[in-house]
Amino acid sequence: MATWTVATLQSLLVSLFVLVGSAFSAANLNEEIDLTWGGDRGRIWDGGRSLSLTLDKDSGSGFQSKRGFLFGRIDMEIKLVSGNSAGTVTAYYLSSEGPFHAHDEIDFEFLGNLSGEPYTLHTNVYVQGQGSREQQFQLWFDPTKDFHMYSIVWNPHGIIFLVDNHPIRVYENKERIGVPFPKTQPMKLYSSLWNADQWATRGGLVKADWSKAPFTARYRNFNAKSSCFSTGSGQCDRKSTVAGGEYGNWKTQRLDAGGRRWLRWVQKYHMIYNYCADRKRFRKGRPRECRL
Repeated sequence: MATWTVATLQSLLVSLFVLVGSAFSAANLNEEIDLTWGGDRGRIWDGGRSLSLTLDKDSGSGFQSKRGFLFGRIDMEIKLVSGNSAGTVTAYYLSSEGPFHAHDEIDFEFLGNLSGEPYTLHTNVYVQGQGSREQQFQLWFDPTKDFHMYSIVWNPHGIIFLVDNHPIRVYENKERIGVPFPKTQPMKLYSSLWNADQWATRGGLVKADWSKAPFTARYRNFNAKSSCFSTGSGQCDRKSTVAGGEYGNWKTQRLDAGGRRWLRWVQKYHMIYNYCADRKRFRKGRPRECRL
């Protein structure tokens, strides 16, 4: 069996990401995205090819997709706040509309840090308002130096979190053992850049340095594929079915042997928190999906 060194894996990651990016077909952000808060701190520019969100001491900013999706693959390239980003959070997630206590959500959150320290990538899944399914990672590259692609594949088999088209987490559909799974509520894509210095960096010990403001995150190459896009009423238009496209058929996508190898590597060397391993938190027994 081949021995995979960190240097070899990093080299492969860069090469594969370049190949994937060369085939990438991006949407016009003016047609797909609404800037929802923060005034002129959010901006779509470069003819709809690029977007930026800014945070200053007065306010952050955010956007959402115009359409919702019921199952699909969502891709976006993001370049995170550089330098001293302590106290900032760049959130990038899918969420259903309606009452919070019944909502579904699939989260990427990037927790800022002091200059030179790694970002924490926080992931979570909510089903019918219930979350507490966190996994956290420190990335194997500096996410502020260049754009990297962050993707969510959501199909009836499960949810795959990908970075540069490589899996870092899989949340499987385990309804067969009584674990709820999001499958009925369309979700829109949301992103925001906001001040969370009461908890984001070392539990709130490190505050935002406003002398470094404004803080800016940049986005490009949004792409969404779905079985059905939701209308304004929150219902799905079944006529909107789209094929899998450049990445194969996301509707049945699972990890192959290479994907499972990557997942093991990322979780062994870069995972810093896994709710399934937190026995202190779940003293009365871990969640059912963690016991298999």
